[in-house]
Amino acid sequence: MAKILEMSDQETLFVPVTGGRASEEVILQIEAAILDGKIKPGESLPSERDLQHRFETSRGVVREALRALKEKGLLEIRKGAKGGAFVKNIDVVTISQSLALFLKQRNISPNCIIEFRESHDRIITTMAITKGTDEEKAELIALASRLEDVLTQDTPDLASASEMDRDLNILLAKMTKNPIFEWVMQAMQLGFTSLDDLLYADPEFRAATAGNWTDTAKAIAEGDPLKALSFTGFHYVMLRRCIASVQQKQSMNL
Repeated sequence: MAKILEMSDQETLFVPVTGGRASEEVILQIEAAILDGKIKPGESLPSERDLQHRFETSRGVVREALRALKEKGLLEIRKGAKGGAFVKNIDVVTISQSLALFLKQRNISPNCIIEFRESHDRIITTMAITKGTDEEKAELIALASRLEDVLTQDTPDLASASEMDRDLNILLAKMTKNPIFEWVMQAMQLGFTSLDDLLYADPEFRAATAGNWTDTAKAIAEGDPLKALSFTGFHYVMLRRCIASVQQKQSMNL
């Protein structure tokens, strides 16, 4: 059952707002309480009437603030007898969706995305060598080999290959033993998968990409950072070439 923030708790959290920017002040106070952990995921804010009383403002100002916090992804508004404004538990899917939307709206170039991904992958590859267990390294090789088997078939299952590629990247990040790297990788995989999918969809790059994954996994298992980083860099060389080829074909069709 969701916990409801009591008025006694509310008294120490919120203070009356004044002036013509009342809605913004309400937003800032509630947002600060959430980000500071004073109101936890799953907990419900006081009712609109209680918030109106505490902030000494109008119901319209409170509703406007709650709508804005919902759009930010901090609150979930539920209707009905047990409804109200509940603090959302932000998950990786939510973050990745927001990240993907942000990139599309800002029209971020593929080269910028590749540059970021390559820098991130070089770090986790080095950490995976030193912190990954023998079992994880063996699993990485096995999964990379299965991906290579799928992609070297006459008619490869590209959907399965995409899933395997995602699992490989997430396993690699998990081997760092740092949950932040794992969360970032999950968000990137959900938001950026279309780029690597280009490699698997193009017969010119498909087999080389699969073989490169196997080589990378083996170099990590052998504890050879120079080889592993070289293979990681080669993956992004191929990706840049693939994207350039796609863009050239698109320009020729215009």
